Amino acid sequence: MISRRGLETGTAALTGAFGLAVAVSSVENGIGWSSAGVESGTFPFVTGLIILAASGYNLATAGLLRGSRARVIGWGDLKKLAALFLPAVIFVAAIPLLGMHVASAIYIFAVLVPQHHVSVARAIVIAGVTAVSLYVMFDWAFQVTLPRGLLGAALGF
Repeated sequence: MISRRGLETGTAALTGAFGLAVAVSSVENGIGWSSAGVESGTFPFVTGLIILAASGYNLATAGLLRGSRARVIGWGDLKKLAALFLPAVIFVAAIPLLGMHVASAIYIFAVLVPQHHVSVARAIVIAGVTAVSLYVMFDWAFQVTLPRGLLGAALGF
């Protein structure tokens, strides 16, 4: 399904885009020297350039791979990757809507029941304990308010 060359090329392009984004965004913070010393964007800018250069090297070496058309990732592997990443993407997308506490509880429940074959009752308990633990640890103990989302705003939290 996916060859080694394709995997190397995709990874190099992704890390290159990340390095470029870091370098470009650090220019807004200022790079170089000011009267106070090194400006705040200098180190991230250099780091972004290093990531970009390494990605360029990986992209060049991926193009030189010979005999790398063999399949590295098949359909079964893609299903496992999707089972890992899709719930995480949905979790992150749900945080602005439901808030961190509710989204975490739903995420834990959704991962435990289908993937780990935990009973529904046990998964509900674990998800509830997770949400309460997040509240106690962050909102109460550390006094750091986690995102409450639109649901929390609608309920008056």
